[in-house]
Amino acid sequence: MGGGGLPLELQVLVWSVMLLFAHIGLQSGLATLETGLFYNASARDDNRKPSGIVAGRAQRALGNFLETYAAFVGLALALAISGRAGGVGAQGAIVWIVARVVYIPLYLGGVPFVRTLVYAVSIWGLIRMFEQLLWP
Repeated sequence: MGGGGLPLELQVLVWSVMLLFAHIGLQSGLATLETGLFYNASARDDNRKPSGIVAGRAQRALGNFLETYAAFVGLALALAISGRAGGVGAQGAIVWIVARVVYIPLYLGGVPFVRTLVYAVSIWGLIRMFEQLLWP
């Protein structure tokens, strides 16, 4: 990944910020297509929400990402700070981010079961990071 000596977990953390931006951009872009540029640039006082299926899925996918993002950030930082980076923790970080990337088109496409499995794989990645912290 080319992180100039950064532990792999911190390299993935940097890339995860790009994934966060992608989620936000996708959600806001789809919402803007529905509600219009002028509405989205306004103060949005009437609290109008996009009602389309894909825009709603993008909003929920972002929410789902945010549910696990804090845990990932905390675990990545803890691994790096504690000197326990590498091993199954690094593998867990890679598994988490790959699963989170794969999750987006599955959610937007409305793919059941496989999407849930991919979410579970991302959680497994977090568990591996947690294990590396407790039992290096």
